[in-house]
Amino acid sequence: MTASALQAERHLLLLGSGHHQPLLRMLPPRVPLPRRRRSWPRPVRVSPGDGGGAGGFASAVEKRSISGIAGEEEHGASGEEELEGEVAGALELKWPPWEGLAERYKLIGATSLAFVICNMDKVNLSVAIIPMSHQYGWNSSTAGLVQSSFFWGYALSQLPGGWLAKLFGGRKVLEVGVVTWSLATAIIPVVAGFMPGLVLSRILVGIGEGVSPSAATDLIARSIPLQERSRAVAVVFGGLSFGSVLGLLFAPPIIQNLGWESVFYIFSLLGIVWCLGFESLKVQRFGDKEGILNLGQSSTGSDDLISSAMCSESSHSSLEDLQNSLKDVPWGAFFKSKAVWAMIYAHFCGSWGHYTCLSWLPTFFSEELNLNLTEAAWVSVLPPLGSMIITSIAAPFADNLISNGVDTTKVRKICQTIAFVSPATFMMLSSVDLGLPPWEIVAFLTSGLALSSFALSGLYCTHQDISREYASILLGITNTVGAVPGIVGVALTGFLLDSTHSWSISLFVPSIFFYLTGTAVWLAFASSEPQDFSKSEP
Repeated sequence: MTASALQAERHLLLLGSGHHQPLLRMLPPRVPLPRRRRSWPRPVRVSPGDGGGAGGFASAVEKRSISGIAGEEEHGASGEEELEGEVAGALELKWPPWEGLAERYKLIGATSLAFVICNMDKVNLSVAIIPMSHQYGWNSSTAGLVQSSFFWGYALSQLPGGWLAKLFGGRKVLEVGVVTWSLATAIIPVVAGFMPGLVLSRILVGIGEGVSPSAATDLIARSIPLQERSRAVAVVFGGLSFGSVLGLLFAPPIIQNLGWESVFYIFSLLGIVWCLGFESLKVQRFGDKEGILNLGQSSTGSDDLISSAMCSESSHSSLEDLQNSLKDVPWGAFFKSKAVWAMIYAHFCGSWGHYTCLSWLPTFFSEELNLNLTEAAWVSVLPPLGSMIITSIAAPFADNLISNGVDTTKVRKICQTIAFVSPATFMMLSSVDLGLPPWEIVAFLTSGLALSSFALSGLYCTHQDISREYASILLGITNTVGAVPGIVGVALTGFLLDSTHSWSISLFVPSIFFYLTGTAVWLAFASSEPQDFSKSEP
């Protein structure tokens, strides 16, 4: 009797330990549970002292199974209710829409929005200068002086902006820059009749906007991996083109309906609102116990870079630390690098064509093509609008080439060559008297200046490529030299226009020269290979 009981018990154990668990087939059907709350069968523990041999074991299994199924029925019902509630919640619209994005993407989006406002405050004078010149009796030379004063401050703030961004982090420097240029824009109508005051206010606008590129470059270099860098640069600096579009679209109706003074008040208010929103975003997202180190996940391991960047922003350095950090910058090593010199000259050449056209195209369209203020401004929108389209093509193009194994230096050279040769070619066609109708000249200039946006995947990525640590300072160096055409070129264009009365000589010929020579220097000396500028370079 005992032997048969042991045999039966052994047979049941074998059944219970099989892969398919046939013992469970004798039980009532299980209640289906929600997929996300999958539960596994509970193991059955057999005690030799349960009594009754096989009968004792079978009754124990039956009791355990029935009680487990009853619990699972209750759990299944509650699970279904939870699932229905979550489905209903998923159907509701999330607000704000960027909720759930990785923090580095929110940071890039906010920086791009700041650049939108940046160029709105830059181009508003390009439109307002026409009624201001009529009101105050300015000639082209005086108008060029007023417009070029912006670039005085822009050039002065490049190196300090890059150094401060490296020391305190791009976030703080960007905030200070937006506040500075917004307040300076607001006082322009007050001091417009007093030339020194007007020039000083535009210099302050230039200082505020001058620190922004270095701040953005610091953020991108430390928080965005190489495979995403072209797109990040395109999104941030592409905000400049979008800002030009918005500024040139909204400035004319605002001026015609409310007066030219109102455009400065309204655009400056946008910068103040951005600062308030940016502060609010920082408190909401970074005020928790995880702190500002939680910036989302990256498949390429960029979390450490993000953390180090955010830690640098929260550091509080003494005056001695500031002086030491300035001494630690390997200035000599920078200027011994051929790649750095290629970046400097390429930046100068690209800025000459960009700044002179940005400042003078509305006047060119108004006087040369006989368009009124609104028509001239709307036509001036076409180049930056085309730049936005080209940027959306150039950035994925460059990133995909790099991801597929193409040498980074070769990709940057291809993109920058397109950015220089294209506008030079179309400016040649526009400057030669071929008897073209106005719309063809507009189409040529729009195409050439739009294709120059390939530089965002060429020159503007090279700073981060060769040195992540010193990217903001390198951009400060190249941008300082790149701001010189804004000072010299914009004023020189007005002087040549008064002297020669020729738009080809004053506007197009110098730009063509610098575009072509910049291409030659870039192809000869540019490099994206990481540079070991100092022993502290990671």
